[in-house]
Amino acid sequence: MTGVTATPRSVIRTPGILALMSMSALGFAGFGALVSTVPLWAVQGGADEVGGGLVNAVMMAATVAVQTTVPAALRRFGWTPTLVTGVALLGAPSLLLLLTDALPAILALSAARGAGFAVITVCGSSAVAMLVDPARRGRAIGLYGLSISAPQILLVPTSVWIADHVGFWVVFAVGAAPLIATVPAFLLARRLDRISHAPMAEHHPHRTGARVWIALIAPSVVLLTITAPGGALLTFVPQFPEVGGYAIAGLFALTACAAAARWLIGGVADRFGHLPFQPPMLLLGAVGLALCVWSMVGGGGATLVSGMAITGIAYGALQNVTLIESFAAVGPRHRDVASAVWNIGFDCGTGIGALVVGFIAAGTDFGVALSTTSALCVVVALVVLVRIVVARRRRDRGVAHEA
Repeated sequence: MTGVTATPRSVIRTPGILALMSMSALGFAGFGALVSTVPLWAVQGGADEVGGGLVNAVMMAATVAVQTTVPAALRRFGWTPTLVTGVALLGAPSLLLLLTDALPAILALSAARGAGFAVITVCGSSAVAMLVDPARRGRAIGLYGLSISAPQILLVPTSVWIADHVGFWVVFAVGAAPLIATVPAFLLARRLDRISHAPMAEHHPHRTGARVWIALIAPSVVLLTITAPGGALLTFVPQFPEVGGYAIAGLFALTACAAAARWLIGGVADRFGHLPFQPPMLLLGAVGLALCVWSMVGGGGATLVSGMAITGIAYGALQNVTLIESFAAVGPRHRDVASAVWNIGFDCGTGIGALVVGFIAAGTDFGVALSTTSALCVVVALVVLVRIVVARRRRDRGVAHEA
């Protein structure tokens, strides 16, 4: 046994799921409120554009660095101290920002937030695999994705407006929401500690061999393929030519459609499998990106919004199915490693996408840069399709041999 709940009850009624969703919603509310406002706080404190850009760069660098250590921390210290400490690290620095707008202090606090964000992201997705049996894992990941996406849809576009028109103190108070999340985090962690130490739970050596890393390559490539253009759109859409005020509408369309798709595809993937959805979603992403390119060469703002909505569907759906595949590929003994690798892939893909698209656009234009990511989606879709065909032929040969 792995400690998961195998009864046919609704996923949301599974013990621990509501605590996970509450913790995640509060944690990502704090993250979403500050992602755009802290750089602005630094600039108002006297930092230049480079200093403002360093704020989120330092935070994400700390996130990726600490994500590599979370599996070891869970094994050494257990879920309760690891998760509660991470949630506190994500929330407490927001209150300290009220005391200073000096760039060195802001960067130090951003690094602490990044460490907390690393813990909550790795632990959150790993908790899904521990709480819910594999047959319902897609639906559980969908609910988890909804709990982290909903507060960001609300807060990422509005936090700067609130800071400008009401005050930074309001945003920083919302940014401290993860401190409230220590309560559901504690309840969740206590349950996960009991599952981890249950007498009938599986106990395996924790050495991560080459087979585990190889198994995680395929879902990581697919994830990187879609998060790279997703990160680029989130970063550069306001700079696209010929789109005017449609940029904000496009960002809402991207984030809202991603949240809905990540939630809705879960039950379908549980029924039909995760792999068959990867090629069509990658192709859908390619179409959406092509529409975004067209919007810059005469298609207009409405085309941009449509393209970003379509890209958002692929962006959200592929997040779900690649996480399902990651857990399925390595089995229960390495689910914490699968969670860490998936989250690192997501964060790196987002950052690399912005970097590469910006680099290509600097030498050409945004149309060429996005066309490159669209073509990459098509290539990877074909590779996954070949992988599916080969796997089915091997399975058919195996069945024929047994007969």
